Amino acid sequence: MDLCNLDVIRVLLAKHGFSFSKGLGQNFLCEPSVPRDIAELAGIDEETCVLEVGPGIGTLTQELCRRAKKVVAIELDKRLPALLADTMGEFDNFTLLSGDVLKVDLPQIVRTHFPDARRIVACANLPYYITTPAISALIDSRCFDSITVMVQKEVADRICAAAGTADYGAFTPYIAYHAQARTVLEVGRECFVPSPKVDSAVVRMDLYKTPPVEVCDETLFFQVVKAAFAQRRKTLPNCLGTGFGSRLDKGQLRACMESCGIDPGVRGERLDIAAFAALTNAIGAALAEGAEK
Repeated sequence: MDLCNLDVIRVLLAKHGFSFSKGLGQNFLCEPSVPRDIAELAGIDEETCVLEVGPGIGTLTQELCRRAKKVVAIELDKRLPALLADTMGEFDNFTLLSGDVLKVDLPQIVRTHFPDARRIVACANLPYYITTPAISALIDSRCFDSITVMVQKEVADRICAAAGTADYGAFTPYIAYHAQARTVLEVGRECFVPSPKVDSAVVRMDLYKTPPVEVCDETLFFQVVKAAFAQRRKTLPNCLGTGFGSRLDKGQLRACMESCGIDPGVRGERLDIAAFAALTNAIGAALAEGAEK
């Protein structure tokens, strides 16, 4: 069944009485090269087990099943299981789970369905409205060797941005701490039905077994990052003062910055992950010293 053929899609949707949901961000691929490219770029082979988020009508899912040892897909839309039974019936390495990726127990799903897997990856054409939390959920589960997702192009730009650029935000160092990320494919809006108003891109994130920087406390590291970007137009001491003012005064925060070679007049968006790590460790030491007094 050619799930990129518009005539096939129309017949399939009519058969199951299915209509697109704007609320669920449903835009299905209709360009056959794209799902093939995504599956290839994700590096999926017969030793790979794949978790897919939001299989839709199964366009990408079919390509994953043709290559992978096993594919488990999580789908929120309760109207789709009957349709997927139609489109995925030929594959005996496919399992569909009903649920919300933001609420399900991902480690439990992986333990149950991929008990002896040599390599486990996540791959998805993510709905735009859950892109950032879905990626965070996949990363925080610590279950995957890599995560390859199609997202809105501006999100891909943020994920892969360099420090000091307009696209660089709090999500960028979060990703950089956990994974090496790169954009591997750009996908125009004309490749979907219905066509969205924006272009997309595919990002592959290869997860680190050990983070590229050493921090005294991961929770503190992400608190520092969040505080640094909370008020982008303000200098770093002012931003950190808002986030840590109840525990460290501005003088102490400036001293922390100076101790690791950071100009107190800089804005948070200028700091790369190494600078954030150094600052976190300095703030952690200052907090520990204050607690001892």
